[in-house]
Amino acid sequence: MNRYWSKRIQDIVPYTPGEQPKDQRFIKLNTNECPYPPSPKAVEAIREAAGDSLRLYPDPECVDLRAAIARREGLDISQVFCGNGSDEILAFAFQAFFDPEREVVFPKITYSFYPVYTSFFGLKRREVPMEPDFSSPIDLLCGNNGGVVLANPNAPTGLAVGLDTVEKLLAANPDVVVIVDEAYVDFGADSAAGLIGRYPNLLVVQTTSKSRALAGLRVGWAMGDAGLIDGLRCVRDSINSYTVDRLAQAGAAAAIRDEDYFQSIRRRVMDTREWTERTLKGKGFTVLPSQANFLFVSHPNRTGKELLDGLRRRGVLVRWWPIPEIENWLRISIGTQEEMAALSAALEELA
Repeated sequence: MNRYWSKRIQDIVPYTPGEQPKDQRFIKLNTNECPYPPSPKAVEAIREAAGDSLRLYPDPECVDLRAAIARREGLDISQVFCGNGSDEILAFAFQAFFDPEREVVFPKITYSFYPVYTSFFGLKRREVPMEPDFSSPIDLLCGNNGGVVLANPNAPTGLAVGLDTVEKLLAANPDVVVIVDEAYVDFGADSAAGLIGRYPNLLVVQTTSKSRALAGLRVGWAMGDAGLIDGLRCVRDSINSYTVDRLAQAGAAAAIRDEDYFQSIRRRVMDTREWTERTLKGKGFTVLPSQANFLFVSHPNRTGKELLDGLRRRGVLVRWWPIPEIENWLRISIGTQEEMAALSAALEELA
């Protein structure tokens, strides 16, 4: 700890992103990136935007991008907010909607940025233990809180809940904001965006990083009641009004509009996920039913750390957390069919 650090960050344990190796080549299944390239239309839009206009600030309101999202989701543009990746939007939302006096609640085993945000912004939190099968403890998220955050599908388990469950949360928490983080929703789960007109306390957060193969572009968006969007805008404009650059806005808007390409790559990922699940189960592994672009995997005779290290020695990177509830589990991103076949062969050697 540096003596010049503020008291706010002295005890913070920051989020740890997945390894991005530079020293050697790996099969990289540790950060849930898409294994396929982005839409050619998105790449072309970025090229066209990379001209003289870069001397000018980008549109702070991301009007064209928001319009593309609103049209796809059947919303008004006033119900859409864009930011520098869904992580930034989540950070804005924690500041905009949660107060220090009341606990923010979310499942204990979930996206590890949530507890970082609560610590950084001086918020109280209550992490609710998971059910024995790793499903989210929905009843314990209902009432007696200052806000709810639910990743759907959940990370790192890949499990999803239905819209009836999301509605249960919304109805049980009418006076606080319920954030549904849908980073992985396009791989088999149901989006809650269609509920926005009925629940003014619902904020749905999505991203271009996964199903649209644009993790390097850093674009995410929130959808919700216009009043919530105004709250996000208030936080943004108190920090940095220009969070989404010209190239990112152009590329993301083109990707959103290229529905055919989006459908084709999400289907490829889902097909490979299903093949990998069947294959690993056939080798004696336990695999949770995933609706994300990754699998949560364990083996009865090998610890998670043993599998992690063994895969790395064989040139395959996956994700592991030294958390007691999940220390014998790995989160494995879905790569190409060839990459997953190589993973399967490596795991067979280790098992």
